[in-house]
Amino acid sequence: MIVLDASALLAFMFKETGHEIVAGYLDDCCISSVNLLEVASRFSRDGLPVAPVLQLISSLGIAIIPFEETHILPVAMLATVGKEYGLSQADRICLGLGLFLDLPVLTADKVWQDVGLGMEVVVFR
Repeated sequence: MIVLDASALLAFMFKETGHEIVAGYLDDCCISSVNLLEVASRFSRDGLPVAPVLQLISSLGIAIIPFEETHILPVAMLATVGKEYGLSQADRICLGLGLFLDLPVLTADKVWQDVGLGMEVVVFR
């Protein structure tokens, strides 16, 4: 299993560069509810209906992991490194979920590989 960053799911949905690579992970992946909110917000900002998008994501079988109190510590611990590497809170939530679940993460953000968290970061483009 792999943790999806919002950038991965958006690339797949908009058929951006690397979407074929993302598609190869969709049968065994999860996403934080916060990162899913990022995806839904992008559609809303673009004036596109959100409900059908959420239905499509649900039909893909992606496991949606609710952000819970137990996730706060690994995410909070990334605050210092997050500032150094320009990571948003949502970025830290995705990385923190990967750390918490001991899973690799899939992202378009190459800088994540430089953070040095001792976890696998797969960059799809």
